[in-house]
Amino acid sequence: MADDATLELRQIRDEVAALRDAVARESETRLLEWGATREGACNLAHYLALRSHDLIALQLRLSAYGLSSLGRSEADVMPALDALLATLCRLCGEEAAYPARGAMRAGEDALIRACDQIFGGSGGVRLTRIMATLPSEAATDASLVAALIDAGMDCARINCAHDDAAGWRQMVDNVRAASRRLDRPCRVLMDIAGPKLRIEAVRAPEHYRLHPGERPRLVARLDRRSGPIAFSLNFPQVVSQLRPGAEISFDDGKATGRIVAADDEGVEIEIIAARAKGMRLKPDKGVNLPSIDLDLPPLTKKDIADLDVVARFADIVGFSFVQRVEDVILLQAELAARRGEKPAQAIILKIETPLAIRNLPRLIVQSAARHPTAVMIARGDLAVEVGFARLSEMQEEILWLCEAAHVPVIWATQVLDQLVHEGVASRPETTDAAMAQRADCVMLNKGDYLPQGVRFLRDVITRMERHQSKKFARLARLQAWR
Repeated sequence: MADDATLELRQIRDEVAALRDAVARESETRLLEWGATREGACNLAHYLALRSHDLIALQLRLSAYGLSSLGRSEADVMPALDALLATLCRLCGEEAAYPARGAMRAGEDALIRACDQIFGGSGGVRLTRIMATLPSEAATDASLVAALIDAGMDCARINCAHDDAAGWRQMVDNVRAASRRLDRPCRVLMDIAGPKLRIEAVRAPEHYRLHPGERPRLVARLDRRSGPIAFSLNFPQVVSQLRPGAEISFDDGKATGRIVAADDEGVEIEIIAARAKGMRLKPDKGVNLPSIDLDLPPLTKKDIADLDVVARFADIVGFSFVQRVEDVILLQAELAARRGEKPAQAIILKIETPLAIRNLPRLIVQSAARHPTAVMIARGDLAVEVGFARLSEMQEEILWLCEAAHVPVIWATQVLDQLVHEGVASRPETTDAAMAQRADCVMLNKGDYLPQGVRFLRDVITRMERHQSKKFARLARLQAWR
């Protein structure tokens, strides 16, 4: 029996050695393509190479011997492989050295430093930071801002899709003043709007709602020839990019449809799903086209103008609807032109489309080469773009990828949404908040009960950090059955 075990351990050792060689070889090719040497980029290349292999059968064989199954290797891929290989060699009676202890947690330490650089030091209170979106009232109500910081807000988000430059500057002043007074660091994120598709104009009966089976028209320009039920978008050039079969979604998925016909004036849409009461077709509602990689400018004219303020006052710049490496290069150039000799601001890459997901490794490498970088899982648009059924899987994969790249990740959209808006939390959203603790920062949207939401989230995160760190389950003493 012992001989059988030794034989299997040797087979596993050889398999792990071959895997390590493949990871080293495949990652070198990717790094040459990227032209990157940063430690985080190297580990990201190692992780992508590792995850290009199906390791489930190997993991089961390793766990049967009580060995590492590589299930928590994101931050330090090669040291994890080297440590596993050293253990297998020793079990086979061979001499083998383990990686230095510092190498085994170098990636985790790098991620902690990146979080401190972008969001400020946590002071050892908790590692997962809290970001809150400031409402318009934050420009005139300094006590509201102070209440948010006192409740636990580590980063104040200003959404540049709303309000104006004067209001943003007053919000920043209120954050800085409250931070000094309370002696609690609070960074400022200014989120440029980006090319968000929205309904611009509507021709329809008053109070018209979309229901399954109806066929509104989307046109580049709304006029008398558009038909009885038609609408246009804030980016009219999108219409020419649409073809029959393409999917369309309204207002974060409250209604969905499919393009069934196209002509020189526009396209006809068949609504295939909607809420029971229908969905109001009215201006400013968001629109998504999840089956199309849209060709839109990454920075709108408004964004370019807003950057004059953002580059001057923000600690962090949120890049909405970033999709391509060229988009990141453009933003970097625009910021550099405005910053002069000032240090580069941190950039948050907001991942909202399938194309951004596919390009995420390259986006991170390009941004992190010149700026402190984080990634936001923008679950609102992302859910519509990739499908609600796939969202949970996708947010997990983004968490892993960012840990491998040693860049912080922000869990965003509708966290504690009912609590923030109505003052009472729902059961599902409390579980979502607990799961969010595995990210490096959690974002709350604005609402009448935002300070209460921040305080509640702080309590949930603090409790969960006793039990979980990324994918590592901490076996703290259980309290309920002592």
